[in-house]
Amino acid sequence: MFKTIKAEEISKNVFDMIGKEWLLVTAENEGKINTMTASWGAAGIMWAKPTAFVFIRPQRYTKEFVDSSERFSLTVLGDKYRETLNYCGTVSGRDEDKIKNAGLTVVKEDNVPYFDEGNIVFICKKLFAQEIKEESFVDKTLIDKFYPDKDYHTMYVAEIEKVLIKE
Repeated sequence: MFKTIKAEEISKNVFDMIGKEWLLVTAENEGKINTMTASWGAAGIMWAKPTAFVFIRPQRYTKEFVDSSERFSLTVLGDKYRETLNYCGTVSGRDEDKIKNAGLTVVKEDNVPYFDEGNIVFICKKLFAQEIKEESFVDKTLIDKFYPDKDYHTMYVAEIEKVLIKE
């Protein structure tokens, strides 16, 4: 069972949630749901709204879902789901039903899919999307380190409309 809280009531460290525990980015397109693991991102205030920043590479199948949806979710599962997160980050939903194979339970809030196994869920509404471009890097060493294949992420800025916490 989840309860709704305001974004500013989150007591958990955002650096731990994103960088250590990781997230599942989940969206729906034409009745089909897909998810991917993310360990890059940010949360803060942008345009006077609580926001999440999500980065998705062009070859990721989930990108098609996020691009075609007005809303998506970010689910924090916690450390006991590390194997599930690794699986969802390495297997493509193009090739198999990875949500089913990962043993995840899809539920919805405001018609946005997320996972019942989560302990924190962000329901997000897209506000902005922009492809990262090579010429925008000030520190050019990041290009070779993180983009040897030139597959630059798209950055999404999304309003955090609702935060769900497992009770």
